[in-house]
Amino acid sequence: MYKYMRIQGREDSYITKYPKGIFGMCWNMIRDKILTEEEEKLFISINDWFKENLPEPEQCKNHETVITFFKCDTTEYMLEKIKPAIELLDKHNRPYDVVYTNFVGEIVYEDEWQVAVKVTDGKMTI
Repeated sequence: MYKYMRIQGREDSYITKYPKGIFGMCWNMIRDKILTEEEEKLFISINDWFKENLPEPEQCKNHETVITFFKCDTTEYMLEKIKPAIELLDKHNRPYDVVYTNFVGEIVYEDEWQVAVKVTDGKMTI
């Protein structure tokens, strides 16, 4: 049984130098005008749901060099909510990986659903 899960692309974030997470990938598709207006509204509704129902770590708000992982044992419902965003990645041929791990490095934030992990030079800090 794994403790943590992350959906990430294969392009690095300019902030962390670590692969972008699913939210960053979808925002980039909006920025690059890849999504239709309907798809954009769908993703924004998903993003809004997460902002309303999941605390946003201060480190993320401050654009610090952290990445987040979902906790596997408490996020089954959230994975259902994010599924349409995954389908947008599939539809627009955006490669991504679903990473499961027990080893995330230095946790700088934790709540019931997620952890934020410090990243240095594109690697999780231990």
